[in-house]
Amino acid sequence: MLKILQRLLKHKFYLAIAIVILVGGGYWGWQKFFTTANTVSYKTAKVEKGTLINSISGTGQVAADNQVDIKSKTAGTVVVFNIKNSQEVREGDLLAQVDSRDAILSVNQAKTNLDLAELSLKELITPPSQTTIVQAENSLKKAKEDLASKKLDQQISHDQTLESKKKAEDNLNKAYEDAYNTITNAFLDLPDVFSGVYNILYDNSLSNSEPSLNSDDSNGYDLLNSFLLDNSSERDRFESMLNNNKDSYTTTKKSFDDNFTIYKNSNRYSGKDLIENLLSQTIETVRKTADVVKDESNLLDFWVDYRTTQELSVWSGVTTFQSNLNSYTAKVNSHLSSLLSAQRTIQDDKESILNTTRSLQQMELNNPLSIVQAERSINEQELKLVDLKIGATELDIENQRLAVEQKKNDLLSAQQSLADRSIRAPFAGVIVSTAISRGDEISANTTVCSLITKQKIATITLNEIDIAKVKVGQKVNLTFDAVEDLIITGEVAEVDTLGTVSQGVVSYSVKIAFDVQDDRIKPGMSVSASIIIDSKPDVLMAPTSAVKTQAGASYVEILVNNAPEKKDIQVGSSNDTMTEIVSGLNEGEEIIIQTINASVNSTVTTNKSSGQGSGVRIPGMF
Repeated sequence: MLKILQRLLKHKFYLAIAIVILVGGGYWGWQKFFTTANTVSYKTAKVEKGTLINSISGTGQVAADNQVDIKSKTAGTVVVFNIKNSQEVREGDLLAQVDSRDAILSVNQAKTNLDLAELSLKELITPPSQTTIVQAENSLKKAKEDLASKKLDQQISHDQTLESKKKAEDNLNKAYEDAYNTITNAFLDLPDVFSGVYNILYDNSLSNSEPSLNSDDSNGYDLLNSFLLDNSSERDRFESMLNNNKDSYTTTKKSFDDNFTIYKNSNRYSGKDLIENLLSQTIETVRKTADVVKDESNLLDFWVDYRTTQELSVWSGVTTFQSNLNSYTAKVNSHLSSLLSAQRTIQDDKESILNTTRSLQQMELNNPLSIVQAERSINEQELKLVDLKIGATELDIENQRLAVEQKKNDLLSAQQSLADRSIRAPFAGVIVSTAISRGDEISANTTVCSLITKQKIATITLNEIDIAKVKVGQKVNLTFDAVEDLIITGEVAEVDTLGTVSQGVVSYSVKIAFDVQDDRIKPGMSVSASIIIDSKPDVLMAPTSAVKTQAGASYVEILVNNAPEKKDIQVGSSNDTMTEIVSGLNEGEEIIIQTINASVNSTVTTNKSSGQGSGVRIPGMF
């Protein structure tokens, strides 16, 4: 042995190999003979129906007095007040009534909503009739026909609008040409008008035609000098009118010459802007010309009136002038009307082009959207027809059942709100004080009256979180430390509106009226109360410990081929031990409530057991 060791020391490589073999062999032997085999087992429980109760617990004492403040549960106008001081009342007697018209409407609406939800559920469950399917097919056919008709109508409307635009453009081109013709006609007559107006003022035709006139003065001065010397005021007025006429003529003639120059430099092929500006300028010139003609007519009319008044003869030349001016007036007014009409036609054709252009733009924007909407309608009708032929899915039916349950809850809530409008005596007693009158506007928790009762009353305290869930009328289970095995029921009779702060903690008092009178219960005894906040009978329930959540979704685990498998569920209300199962599980299904890691020497439990009727399942042993 020593020799072997000495050889190994001399050959360190072989020594290292020997050490590895010894260590490995030792570890293998320990694993083989000294470790225990682990097994995993699962404890299950059946999903069952029952009553799910949510409650709040509190402690207190049996009260020494038995006076309770009766408070309103809702706000509104007091329409009935049936009590007075010292009046005896029985349990359930109506003490006061708050206006309940809106609450009645809410109840009726809730009933209607429930009926509609139940009708929808019935329609889902009932297979569609052949008539319904045919109607759906007809609706789909009509939607397709509407799409084809819409496309055709849009195309026709688009083509018609294009034609209208083209016609308006043609009309506009013609309107410019007509406008130029109208301008030309005006300038054919206007020179004669200006010549005639000028001659009336400045030539000497009157002196040539009237023997009494021997001067070579202008007609204007001859007319002015014909006024008698003792008629100076009339002469001054005529002279003022004559000067104004001359000034007006000079100004208007200058406008006409400028206008006429532009006209002579244009033609009917000139640009539209030039023709339109020429039209506007010509209209203004003709208006001024009409004013000049009118002013001269007024001038001569004044002279004729004067001569007639003075019983002097009216010169024949003046009469001729008046006749000429009447002719000029007719011509000028006719041209002005034609020019304005041409201008209006151009504006109308421009607006028509603008309107048709806008219509085309709207069509380009809205027509595709209208087609998409019609196509969407076809898709909806197709899906509706497919749904009718396939029938409602289990998910659709379950969702509608949930909607029915929601509407039932809404109805119960509305009915409770209506019941709260009637303030009734929670127990028999005597009214000792009243705090309101008929017609008063009251708020929730307003004290209506105070009632002394022969029933025993317990007062307990609750924190600010629990008190928010407590309402007058809720049922209570009461136990007493001094009287073993005694459980009596009661009812919440009064809830404090204002809390009491002690060392930073807010607490509220709750008075509970006993349903049963037991002589063993004495004032001052300690009492434990369990206030039933919510009670759901005949609901599917599972142990709360079995319900898990992941990413906001609830699930449980079931055994499939002796292996756990996740199953999604929807949950409702819950308490410390049980959770309502809304969907995802059926009554009698078994779910895993506990996983057990077991070995030969020990057992490790990963979840606490809860409920009854549970069993242990070990994979590979069933």
